Amino acid sequence: MNKRALITGITGQDGSYLAEYLLKLGYDVWGVIRRSSNARGLQFIETITDGKAHLRYGDMTDPASLTRILKECTPDEVYNLAAQSHVKISFDIPEYTSDVNATGTLKLLEAVRDIVPAARFYQASTSELFGSSPPPQDENSPMHPRSPYGVAKLSAYWSVINMRESYRLFACNGILFNHESERRGENFVTRKVTKAAVRIKLGKQDCLMLGNLDSERDWGYADDYIKAMHLMLQAPIPADYVIATGETHSIRDLVRLAFEAAGLSVRSNGESGLRETYVRGDTGAVVVSIDPRFYRPAEVDKLCGNAAKAHRELGWRPAVDFAHLVKLMVAYDLKEETER
Repeated sequence: MNKRALITGITGQDGSYLAEYLLKLGYDVWGVIRRSSNARGLQFIETITDGKAHLRYGDMTDPASLTRILKECTPDEVYNLAAQSHVKISFDIPEYTSDVNATGTLKLLEAVRDIVPAARFYQASTSELFGSSPPPQDENSPMHPRSPYGVAKLSAYWSVINMRESYRLFACNGILFNHESERRGENFVTRKVTKAAVRIKLGKQDCLMLGNLDSERDWGYADDYIKAMHLMLQAPIPADYVIATGETHSIRDLVRLAFEAAGLSVRSNGESGLRETYVRGDTGAVVVSIDPRFYRPAEVDKLCGNAAKAHRELGWRPAVDFAHLVKLMVAYDLKEETER
């Protein structure tokens, strides 16, 4: 009999890749979707899974729906990827972010403990837990989140550990550093940059507005990272793992690589902070400017993960580097914008 997996947040970037991957492995895949999920997201998950994923309406803030789905599905593995996952937006809606990311995770854990206690549980944790903790960060680094998103995820992180230690649930935290792809939402900075570079190249957009160009992140490819999620639940004992590339790049690096991949040479005006701009090498037109609205109330300056434990215990390593990732995203956006 095939293993059965339940994925919350199945219509998101990671959920779509994970569903695709598990189906290839022969899993019976179930997914939780929200009533507010957009039609495009639902159509996309139906398309990439060839209609083989069993989709059920539910919500992380509604324990009755989670209980109903778990009873119907009786999964062997549960992947909790559902979240209000936009860090900047979490400052605007902190209570909702906590309801979904912190309390919602606890509700799902309690339902799993009650209905399918033998199921293996994966929690999508985040490098935002570390916040201002000095890099490189690993499983033993101090945690100092700098956003409502990070605070809510830290609560969920400890709920997983408490369930594991108190009730012997097979429950793991995947502390994934930033991971992107062609499927990333357009309000996230990586996709915002790659899409704008393409649109400026095609004459559909004049200028890209960004916030702090000095922020440095450890960026990997989402399709690599979902394989680490699966490996965690195949391990002999449950544990928490940092998943990262071990390399950092700034938003400034992202801008340069994205515009290069789109066929545009850009250069900085040499200023810093809010006065910095980037101009086209061929025309001198400003194509990147700084908007203070895109700064966070509390910034995270640098995140760089040490995934040595995952390398050693899971045999996981990333296959796609940052430069290749940016090229993949630009190529996808170029095809999409050209076809419009």
